[in-house]
Amino acid sequence: MGGLVIHGNLAVILGGGRGTRLYPLTKERCKPAVPLGGKYRLIDVPISNCINSGLRDIYIVTQFMSASLNQHIARAYVMDVFSNGFVRVLAATQTDSGAEDWFQGTADAVRKCLPLMNPKRYKRVMILSGDQLYKMNYQSMLMTHLSQNAEITIGVLPVEREKVSGFGVMKIDGRGQIREFTEKPKDPAVVDDFRISDEFAAGHGVKDGGKRWLASMGIYVFETAVLHDILRDESKIDFGKDVLPSALSGYKTMAHLFDGYWEDIGTIKSFYEANIALGSANPPFDFYGDESEKIFTKQRFLTASRFLGATVSESIISDGCFIGENAVIARSVIGIRSRIGARARIEESIIMGVDSSERMGPLPTGSQPCIGDDVIIKGAILDKNVRIGAGARIINTRGANSEDGERHHIRDGIVVIPKNTVIPPGTVI
Repeated sequence: MGGLVIHGNLAVILGGGRGTRLYPLTKERCKPAVPLGGKYRLIDVPISNCINSGLRDIYIVTQFMSASLNQHIARAYVMDVFSNGFVRVLAATQTDSGAEDWFQGTADAVRKCLPLMNPKRYKRVMILSGDQLYKMNYQSMLMTHLSQNAEITIGVLPVEREKVSGFGVMKIDGRGQIREFTEKPKDPAVVDDFRISDEFAAGHGVKDGGKRWLASMGIYVFETAVLHDILRDESKIDFGKDVLPSALSGYKTMAHLFDGYWEDIGTIKSFYEANIALGSANPPFDFYGDESEKIFTKQRFLTASRFLGATVSESIISDGCFIGENAVIARSVIGIRSRIGARARIEESIIMGVDSSERMGPLPTGSQPCIGDDVIIKGAILDKNVRIGAGARIINTRGANSEDGERHHIRDGIVVIPKNTVIPPGTVI
């Protein structure tokens, strides 16, 4: 090896494609950079899982609108100079050979970026998604991989029948080795064939009686040499569709079962529901936790939030906010530096807040709040730096399921106000 130091594990986080199903939240940013839970971003979840699992060499592969993500990573994740860890973004770079240099799929993205990661320094590579909400200590998955002498290990989640068509599902034997894999099956006969027995579920600790299908979480461990070998075939552009089905016959591929909370934040509806649940009495995902499971993000050193006789229930209020007199906030997420006027009513909504203090104006008098006096917002998502004039109502008055307006979009009945939009006073949406 010529004196090359070999490390254990490299983490590669995939930033996803254009994120069209999350539009307009992805209009000016890539999916991993979308704000989450008032003060975080989606990318903070897999990075924090890596750090909590002792994985300190982390690359993030992205292609679209990565400027916001780059800035967040640079400011939030400065590793200890003595640890030699890093978090780095690798964006797709188009060369003179033309459009084919853009990533064509998940496997193609890793293929094109792997040479830049100095992979010979690592025994194995862990591949993760940048837009999922869950907590996992990856050391448990790595232990499964090592104890079984696996060449590939896939994170596996039990799911209900109605979700099967959105996942790659598999059959595994009693030792945990994957024997069959099919991507997003639609044929009911095929779906039935992949159902696990109640005896198998009981033996593997699957508690929910309705979850009888084993789905890929999009989390993989590859021995580095195996990954290199697989990616030589440039026709294999996606891990789920191309790599995994063909790998079963050539490589020992094991399953690592995960039965905790996991949510793929791929649509406006899933993003909305995951955020609203954060403020509940017993949220399925909790940003709080002990030292081994905390979620990290950029330190902003904001002041504590201020309230003037407001009523708040089942909600998250982030740092640096000002909530006006007699405002009502219920089952909502209020992002950093938000300004909410007197008598405003916000129900089951996500207010992402303000990017910087320069955008807020002086307080408490003489300024236009982010949310004006007497505003009503229900079932909506307001992206960063949105300003709503006094007396406006954002409530989907027509009950539309999908709609595109001059200043708003509606997806699955949820009103989305794009970043930096100004809604005039008295507007009704």
